[in-house]
Amino acid sequence: MARFHLFADESGNFDFSRNVGASRYFILTAVTFFDDRSTCRDLEALRYDLAWRGIDHPGPFHATEDSQRIRDEVFAILAPHRFRVDALIMEKSKAQPHLRAEETVFYRYAWWLLMRHVARTIARPPDELLVVAASIGTRKRRDGFHSAVRRVMHQVLPDLSMRTAAWRDDVDTGLQVADYCAWALKRKWEDGDLRSYVLIEDKIRSEFDVFRAGTRHYY
Repeated sequence: MARFHLFADESGNFDFSRNVGASRYFILTAVTFFDDRSTCRDLEALRYDLAWRGIDHPGPFHATEDSQRIRDEVFAILAPHRFRVDALIMEKSKAQPHLRAEETVFYRYAWWLLMRHVARTIARPPDELLVVAASIGTRKRRDGFHSAVRRVMHQVLPDLSMRTAAWRDDVDTGLQVADYCAWALKRKWEDGDLRSYVLIEDKIRSEFDVFRAGTRHYY
């Protein structure tokens, strides 16, 4: 029996329009740790190292907000470690209207599409799995998204010993690793920038553009 930890984060927003600020893609990124969480310990150690070097970094590591100097150091920490990255890419304008009617429906659909393909390759009985999704928004919104994750995971892995949770990204460095991987994927798909993507490319086990064959845009 092995005990694994999966941390998930998303990039993109729930603005289904072509307005300024609306993302083209919604990207769900799952990072699975199979080892003793040494990746997380080394990332925690980086915070102390930065402080001793006189570099102020008061919050969690967050790729969008961090300077390029900090991002370089975080990616350098991640490079030698062994973990698995799986990503689902959804071009939002190709999603049918009923999938976009409610945020939780769209979010649950993204989780289901990703996990129905990869869950059984991550863990099988008698393994144990903790699935942690990044917390989003208000408590009501967070509870709705967590319920969606729990429902999907028990659908795809009904016979596995498993727990699910929704945590803020300052609670666990595993979510901060997921944030960095999600950001690297976002930079590739939204901006065509591969600078960070190539730093994690060797860890990506799946990168599924779910609407790749679709030609119809609904907005």
